[in-house]
Amino acid sequence: MTKRSLRALTMGALLALAFGAAAQNTVKVGVIAEFSGPFAAYGQQIEAGMKAYMKQHGDTVAGKKIELITRDPGGKAPDVAKRFAQELITRDKVQFLAGFGLTPNAMAVAPVVTEAKVPMIVSNAATSAITTRSPYITRVSMTIPQVSAPMAEWALKNGVKQVYTVVADYGPGIDAETQFTKTFKAGGGEVVGTLRTPLQNPDFSAAIQRVKDAKPQAVFVFLPAGEQGIAFVKGFNERGLAKEGIKLIATGDITDDHVLDAMGDPTLGLITAFHYSAAHDSPENAAFLKNYAAANDAKVGRPNFMAAAGYDTMAAIYEAVRKGGDVDADKAMAALKGYKWVSPRGPVMIDADTRDIVQTVYIRKVEKKDGKLANVEFDKVENVKDPGKDAAK
Repeated sequence: MTKRSLRALTMGALLALAFGAAAQNTVKVGVIAEFSGPFAAYGQQIEAGMKAYMKQHGDTVAGKKIELITRDPGGKAPDVAKRFAQELITRDKVQFLAGFGLTPNAMAVAPVVTEAKVPMIVSNAATSAITTRSPYITRVSMTIPQVSAPMAEWALKNGVKQVYTVVADYGPGIDAETQFTKTFKAGGGEVVGTLRTPLQNPDFSAAIQRVKDAKPQAVFVFLPAGEQGIAFVKGFNERGLAKEGIKLIATGDITDDHVLDAMGDPTLGLITAFHYSAAHDSPENAAFLKNYAAANDAKVGRPNFMAAAGYDTMAAIYEAVRKGGDVDADKAMAALKGYKWVSPRGPVMIDADTRDIVQTVYIRKVEKKDGKLANVEFDKVENVKDPGKDAAK
């Protein structure tokens, strides 16, 4: 062997060792979220929240550099989400999967992470059953029953005895309808009508007219964050339901901080139950808002609950890396069970049994704060677990 060949061989070996060491010192997070289509804000907000956390806490933890690899299923596309998960695990060698704005996409990936033994952190998808689909799934966002039950309790305490429900016809909407109805009826309330609207391109005019004709004291609404909430609130006001004394109550998706300005003054006074508001008054939320602005382009808009969940997704991943050794999946999941931290939304915990979030649910009213519309918290229920989990089993 010539000296030149020996040098080349030695250099190749050194490069291979360096590459291997770099790979061992990198934790790859595959982020599957909707970055285009009607739910594009979901992925954009989740990623923006992740970037805010990394801006505040650095991009390394326990000596390992964190790398985000994003994939866009383009909307409700379970087959595409599943294929992306398989590719990220087998080709890109990710140690975590995260994101998942929509329930069908999260559900489709569950068997993949079970087989591959890869921890999956759900940053939004809110159907109760998701965490029951795999022992490698945890969720840092919420479940819809978790925010629907407190809304029903508040309505009953404040004299609302008759309600009409309008929800989007998919997993989270059905969860909202089911839990609100269960809690409301248990407290002596009456549901005088129910409507489920299509997830894609709904026309709310007929639904709003049916509510108006029924003349309930209130209408309880669950709709995906964004355009649907804007359309419903606009129709509700244009058809004069508020003037006839019908209250609009909802989960906080409908007054999503990200679109509140676009919804405008018709939202003033609207009561919602939710786990996060950009107006939440705490040092942790102030730090989140500051780092969100520093880490992201202004075009992503105001941070919302998905951005907060993206931030907390990274908090969970950093904790799993710190406690999970060389990112062993079982050690990582063990580290997350019972993990407590103070989020921008307040104190939270991962339930050790369900791997779901335990958190405070706030009752909020849309008001003007410093000249801007805001979801202002005025009541709360602490340490709320997912009441829909037993039904989801």
